Amino acid sequence: MKRRSFLKACAMSSLGMYAAPALAQRAGKPNLLIIHTDEHNFRTLGCYRNTLPPDQAFVWGKDAFVETPNIDWIAENGALCTKFYATSPVCSPSRASFVSGLYPHTINVPTNDWAMDDNVVTFASVLAANGYETGYAGKWHLDGTGKPQWVPERNFGFEDNKYMFNRGHWKKLADTPNGPKVDTGDKPTYDVAGADNKSYTTDFLTDRAIAFMERNRAKPFVFMLSIPDPHSPDTVRRPYTRRYEKMKFETPRTAMKKLEDAPSWAKPEGPPLTQHRYFGMVKCIDHNVGKLISCLKENNLIDNTIVVFTSDHGDMCGEHGRQNKGIPLEASARVPFLIYYKAKIRKGTIVRQSLGCVDFLPTILSLMGVITSVKVAGRDASELFKTGISPLGWKDITFMRSAGEKDRGWLCAATSRYKLVLSSRDEPWLLDLEQDPDELKNFRDAAGYRGRVKSLAQALKTYATEFKDPRIRDPRIAADLKWCASGTGAYRAPAISAPPSTRGKSRRGRRRRGR
Repeated sequence: MKRRSFLKACAMSSLGMYAAPALAQRAGKPNLLIIHTDEHNFRTLGCYRNTLPPDQAFVWGKDAFVETPNIDWIAENGALCTKFYATSPVCSPSRASFVSGLYPHTINVPTNDWAMDDNVVTFASVLAANGYETGYAGKWHLDGTGKPQWVPERNFGFEDNKYMFNRGHWKKLADTPNGPKVDTGDKPTYDVAGADNKSYTTDFLTDRAIAFMERNRAKPFVFMLSIPDPHSPDTVRRPYTRRYEKMKFETPRTAMKKLEDAPSWAKPEGPPLTQHRYFGMVKCIDHNVGKLISCLKENNLIDNTIVVFTSDHGDMCGEHGRQNKGIPLEASARVPFLIYYKAKIRKGTIVRQSLGCVDFLPTILSLMGVITSVKVAGRDASELFKTGISPLGWKDITFMRSAGEKDRGWLCAATSRYKLVLSSRDEPWLLDLEQDPDELKNFRDAAGYRGRVKSLAQALKTYATEFKDPRIRDPRIAADLKWCASGTGAYRAPAISAPPSTRGKSRRGRRRRGR
């Protein structure tokens, strides 16, 4: 038996469900289209700016924004989650949690460029077992170090993965008789020269998603379109490259903070970069979302298709004097999450509870009416989207962790209002997003907050213990967690000897097990 067939058989048998004949399963089954971007600052979307006061919506200046009417359509006609957090705000760990409903360190993806465990069952595996045609196009980043590595052998339920590549932020693609390739000559590069509305990666991948949906319009389908923009390098094809060139961008006010006033995970690192090309990438994505929605309408699929728009993590884009991601501040950890489903989600629904990537799998399967016995760490939040009411026993909290295979790093418990961050290098920080949306002040020792610190710490301890998060083995985090959860008196930094060096040979990019 070929390896792909063997892995598929293993995944199907592990689902623990009865798979009815495909024809019987088609009746009433909604399609699923996921549009997944990479490193996307939520403030670049009009629908998110509409939920914020002006000083939070226009951090780069009152006239510095990009209009996103097509992405906004999903929110206007469906639901928007105001506090959807990346379980670990870097690419591979976040993606692993999104497709599996599990915490990344439990499935061998604690950091970038690691290969997800063979035995992971994704939402695509479950849906394939329930008669769905499944496909994927774009960046995968869950199969180790291969780059670009087209058509990863382990497809994890995404049966049509011809246009899946493992990693990279390529700007120009082409189809050839031998399959897709990076169209930059003999060597794949991030060169954008000559890219047009057919070859530029966002356009190219969108066209493949459209072809898949049209080809399978008579069947239930799931397709995940993973667009590698607006991640760096900040380049985009014409005319988007010059569309915002003359826009006046201001430095976000959070970038003005003093170095000594910030913990290690939030210190300024340098002057902000210009935003015009980042905005151009977002605008190109929005135009392509419009093409996808038009395809669904023209093929009479829109009323029976769930459309999800989200990202793996954010981008600081100059906020707090930083770029990129990897930290628990809003611009890095909070990502867009929009969902349209005419049959079950009312127009203009706003979900304000804190959710994370691990919650996606159980939520989407529940919305689709698919029952599975697959074990997940995430929660079914479908009632929040359908009714706006929290299910019985629901807790407004999610958990995040820094990337990395070592004990050192940070852990965070986040609600819709508060974040408690424990770090191996810093004192505990309590952020109150209602009193300080800029995330500049530590409320840990402020009057009236001790109870909040305790409850968040106790929840964080329960999470870390249940899911064996190695961060709690760090002496500093362990001591601070103990004080936050049950200590008395004023906080004092624990007397911890310097931790051993984390330098040395890393297991980064470890090859998949069983090979």
